[in-house]
Amino acid sequence: MPPRYVPIEARCAGTSVRGVPDLLGLPVDLESAAALAEQGLRLALLDPADDGAVREWRQAVHRGFLDPEATEEQHAEAVADVAGRRNLGVYDDGIAEPGRPVATIDAWEAPLSLPGGDVRVAAISAVTVSPTHRRRGAARAMLGGELRIAAAAGLPVAAITVSEATIYDRFGFGPATSAADLAIDPRRLRWTGPEAPGRVQLVGRDRMLADAPALFEAARRRTPGGIGLSGLLLTRLFGLASDPVEMRSRRFARYDDTDGVPQGFVSYRAIESESDFAASTLTVHHLAAATDEAEAALWRFLLEMDLVGEVRAPLRSVDEALPWQVDDRRAIRTTAVRDHLWLRVLDPVAALTARTYSGPGRVVLDVTDPAGFAAGRWLLSVDADGRADVTAAPDPSDAVPEVALGASVLGSLLPGGVRPSVLARAGRIGERRGGDAAALDRLVLSPVTPWLGVCF
Repeated sequence: MPPRYVPIEARCAGTSVRGVPDLLGLPVDLESAAALAEQGLRLALLDPADDGAVREWRQAVHRGFLDPEATEEQHAEAVADVAGRRNLGVYDDGIAEPGRPVATIDAWEAPLSLPGGDVRVAAISAVTVSPTHRRRGAARAMLGGELRIAAAAGLPVAAITVSEATIYDRFGFGPATSAADLAIDPRRLRWTGPEAPGRVQLVGRDRMLADAPALFEAARRRTPGGIGLSGLLLTRLFGLASDPVEMRSRRFARYDDTDGVPQGFVSYRAIESESDFAASTLTVHHLAAATDEAEAALWRFLLEMDLVGEVRAPLRSVDEALPWQVDDRRAIRTTAVRDHLWLRVLDPVAALTARTYSGPGRVVLDVTDPAGFAAGRWLLSVDADGRADVTAAPDPSDAVPEVALGASVLGSLLPGGVRPSVLARAGRIGERRGGDAAALDRLVLSPVTPWLGVCF
C-alpha cells in the first residue's frame, strides 16, 4: 500500500490565537510544489498517522546527515515529535524506492528570547537533499515555500541552526549568535569566583527529566537567542533510551538555592583515560542556570571534581563569566568559535517591536529583500523605556540617521549581539552619513550577549 500523504488541496485545520492559520494546519506551498513538479518531483506533507511513511521520512533524514539507518528504538522515541511538527518530503515517483523522500524539511512554532521578551518563530530543521537529486531546486523550493507558509501563519521570524554556513544567506537568514567550544584544564586553576550559598546535589535521570522543562525555560529567558525546547530536543540532553550505553554514562547535578528551589542543572559524562586513571575527560552536554549563583555553583562543581584532567564544554557562550572566576584564565582554552543560530525576519514590524532597546533614539532602516518579506523603509523609534514603534519611514532627512541593509543582516541584528558599525566597516551596511551605523549601535546592542546552547 502506498504511503498516505496530506494532499496539496487540504485546507487549514485550525486557527491560532493570533487569528491566522496555525502553522501545522497549512497545506504545502503551491508555488514550491509547481516548481518541483516541473522537475518531475512531488512535494507532500507527511501524515503523522502513517507509520510507514514516517519511518521512510526519518530514514531519509538520517541518510541526509550521513548518520546510520535509524533503529526501531530511535523510531519509537521520535514518532511523538513528528506529530507536533510540519514535516515535508520531496518524492521522486520514478526511483526504485519511491516511498523514501529525496529531500526533507520540518518546521514548528517555538518561542525565541530577545532582549526584553520573546518572539514566536518558525523553527526549521531536518533540511536534507539526497546526493542523487542535487541541483534540481529541492532545497530552494522547500525553504522558500516554508518561509511563505511561516509568514502566512503570522510568524515574524524563522530560525535555523545550520550545518553549512554558505547556504542560508541567499534565503535571507543571517548569523545571529555564535557559540564557543571550551577545553579546560581544571588541575591548573583555582576557583576564585563567588561562594554559592545553596547546594549542588546529584540526581537521577527521572528526577532530572521532571525538573528540566521549568529550569531550561527559566535559563532560556535570561539570554537573547535561547529557543524553547520540548519533546526529544529537550530529553536528548539527558541521554536517549535508544542508546543505553550512552545513557548509562550520563550524570546529572542540580543546584538548589537556600530555599531548596532548583535553579540550574548540568548534564555531563566522564570517560576514563586509558593511560592515567586520574585524568578522565569530562564532557558537559548542557549546563542551564536560572541565576548567576546557580551558574557559578555548577561550574565550580565541575572544575573541582576528582580524577578529571580535562573538561570539555561545546556550544558555550562567547562571553562566559567563567574565565573571570578562576585564578588562571589560560587554563580555559577556546578551541572553536562558530556561527550557530541564524534568523530570517519575515515581518519587520512584529520582529523589531518584540524586543527592547537601549534607546531612546530613531534610525531609518532601508531594507532590501528580494523575497519581499522585510523589504521597505522602516523608521525605528525607541522611547525612554526602550520600547519601539516601527512605521513606514519618511523621505531621507538629515535629522534621522539612516542605514541600508539586506534582510539577512536584519536577522543578524535582531537579538542584539552584532554591532552595526562593524557590519558597516565590512560593507554589509550602508550609511547615509558617516556615523549612522554607530547610532544604530546605541539602540540595538544587548546588555547580555546572545547565545544558543543547543542544536535543533
